[in-house]
Amino acid sequence: METILSPHSFCPLFNPKTSSSRALLSPSLQPRSNSLPLTKPICSTQNQKQFFSTPTSWVSHVHHGLAALAISLALNFCPLLPSGSALASEFDVLNGGPPQESYVVDDAGVLSRVTKSDLKRLLRDLESRKNFHIDFITVRKLTSKADAFEYADQVLERWYPTVEEGSNKGIVVLVTSQKEGAVTGGPAFVKAVGDSILDATVSENLPVLATEEKYNEAVFSSAKRLVAAIDELPDPGGPLLKDNKRESNFKTREETEEKRGQFTLVVGGLLVIAFVVPMAQYYAYVSRK
Repeated sequence: METILSPHSFCPLFNPKTSSSRALLSPSLQPRSNSLPLTKPICSTQNQKQFFSTPTSWVSHVHHGLAALAISLALNFCPLLPSGSALASEFDVLNGGPPQESYVVDDAGVLSRVTKSDLKRLLRDLESRKNFHIDFITVRKLTSKADAFEYADQVLERWYPTVEEGSNKGIVVLVTSQKEGAVTGGPAFVKAVGDSILDATVSENLPVLATEEKYNEAVFSSAKRLVAAIDELPDPGGPLLKDNKRESNFKTREETEEKRGQFTLVVGGLLVIAFVVPMAQYYAYVSRK
């Protein structure tokens, strides 16, 4: 390969007489000789542009446009799942096992540090006195089970696979997106708490307060109610229901009929005026002629 430098630019040319690559100076830089000078550049800037540029056409623009459209559709209709997605979270809770010290698995991330500390103190005291262990779980959404009760039973069976291990264990699940909760446990736990308190906790504390997005209060009030039942103390009760009744803005049937009659009279009067007045004007105009 032989390379020749022109006075204007650098342009590689192929020399079939040699197989090696070397650089030759242009005539302006070579020693003067009797040979005729090179008056025309070997390659010009225009030739370089033609040599290096790639012609584009409307087909390439169409290809780029289709590629951009495909990427946009993929991002809009196939979003990437976040690292803490609901599908991964519920299985992570199952595979993670029961919490060793905290008594809480806040996978939904809705509980404050104060609530977790209060739960730990309350439930640790219960376990030390009565030998009952209660775990609280929060998740954002369930995809593997139909409701919170099935998921709570699944957690109990996974964490405590034998009857002996799970007899005195309780599981409380709160699903934030569905605003529902569930309480389950082994035979000894269910007997100590009682069916009435279990049903009341599930129907009052968890769903009512979760609907108002008071997740900390929902969890801690449920814990106090379960602990009071195990200690055979008076039931602290559920949250006070607010009267959310609103006055209706709709008219009664009698009011509607009355307004309809008035509307009919008004419309009838307007129609009479619309016909009578032009006729009277026309009659007056004709009688003057």
